[in-house]
Amino acid sequence: MRRFTHFAALDWSGARGPRQRGIALAVASGTGAPELVRPGHIWSRAEILTWLQDVAASQVDMLIGFDFSAAFAFADRGAYFPEWDASPDTLPALWTLVERLAAPDPHFEIGGFLAHPEARRHFRQTKGDVGDLFAPGTGRLRIVEQHQRATKQAASVSNFNLIGAAQVGKASLAGMRLLHRLRPQLPLWPLDPVPASGPLLVEIYTGLAARAAGVAAGRSKIRDGAALDSALMTLGSPPVGMTGAISDHASDALLTAAWLRRTADDAAPWSPAPLTDSLARTEGWTFGII
Repeated sequence: MRRFTHFAALDWSGARGPRQRGIALAVASGTGAPELVRPGHIWSRAEILTWLQDVAASQVDMLIGFDFSAAFAFADRGAYFPEWDASPDTLPALWTLVERLAAPDPHFEIGGFLAHPEARRHFRQTKGDVGDLFAPGTGRLRIVEQHQRATKQAASVSNFNLIGAAQVGKASLAGMRLLHRLRPQLPLWPLDPVPASGPLLVEIYTGLAARAAGVAAGRSKIRDGAALDSALMTLGSPPVGMTGAISDHASDALLTAAWLRRTADDAAPWSPAPLTDSLARTEGWTFGII
């Protein structure tokens, strides 16, 4: 397998506003303890973009995981947005559509996209605002999400659902604006081939790292430094040595960076059985779901 020297995990946010307390970024380098990038800093999404562009320019051998979905379900209906003539048919085209409709919104926000009359038909935005094409129940799921639920590897929710504590639809839409700006500076697996050198993006699910570290399902948020160190040591990582309270965003990023370092050398995450070329172009995949 391709070897990397640095492993970054980005805990992202879809909240409105110029800066997001929900964003955290950590890097694990060599065999050392993972470290937060700019600890205590309240990131803007634009600053994250700049950091990633700098990594791309440096061509450092870094595997970078982002905690949002790169796409919506496509395979189940043969389209991201059935009945919409403008519905794209590839990941980059989807990101372009989101960017075009949300372009007037500041700070990578996505109100303009969700206000579009054809787009809003597919989303549950509030309990009283449910589009007529939102799939009943949990909403449409990507193949990777169906697979991880069936195999009990994870329990993600539909990206078309925008309400509730577990929703990731807003963060994913904001993330698509980020990915649009990074193309083609940074390749994304499995849409792009794994390069022989330089950085590579992958979609991650921080709950996978927590489970691998022995954190019980349903209790994956770590908010104590000692508990974080214990989980890191389960992954074979040196502890970070924090004491007392820690934000769950910071702990997610630190733990997942260490998990990426441990997992990247395994062949299985790079070749999950359900993944096809068509899915790679349209839905992508969550690294670590096998």
